[in-house]
Amino acid sequence: MLGAERKIVLGDDDRRRIAYHEGGHAVVGMLTPGADPVRKVSIIPRGMALGVTLSTPDDDRFNLSEDELRAKLRVSLGGRVAEELVFGDITTGAESDIQHVTQIARGMVARWGMSEKVGFLTVAPQTGQNFLMPGAEPVSEATQELVDQEVRRIVDEEHEATRRLLSDHRERLDALAEALLERETLDELDAYAVAGIDRAREPASA
Repeated sequence: MLGAERKIVLGDDDRRRIAYHEGGHAVVGMLTPGADPVRKVSIIPRGMALGVTLSTPDDDRFNLSEDELRAKLRVSLGGRVAEELVFGDITTGAESDIQHVTQIARGMVARWGMSEKVGFLTVAPQTGQNFLMPGAEPVSEATQELVDQEVRRIVDEEHEATRRLLSDHRERLDALAEALLERETLDELDAYAVAGIDRAREPASA
């Protein structure tokens, strides 16, 4: 499920950064209401990824609320924010996370009517195509600027919330990162136990 292991040798600095990156995803997922439970965390390179945090829902879901989408944003932001907190700089390791965050936030604004300023309108073209979806409003320059502003607002809000959460729970992040450096892969029960978080989910402070 995690993909085939990639046989590369990582230096100590890279391993440590990856452990904190994946630990950031995991801790945010464990503490954020509406986020999918964390099933496994690994710092073994697999496919194109240098580490993996696997989160899946307990039950199949076909509709997501705004709170659940914002939870997904926080979890995706968790890796980059952990790097910012611990190392004070950033790397290219969050590329796929950035793509995921952008896709969700833009969908919230341009497809799913989750921005009061844009309103109950579809303003997004279909992926990879220049024409609008059926029922979509023609996108004026002013509307596109508003969409971009709202996407930025949502991402900035969740970035700040994620920073507060990991700052408040830094000891959990440290514990999980150290365990990953020692054991490389943690299953669901071990990951929650190492972080000191009840599987039933503790209330977040952010």
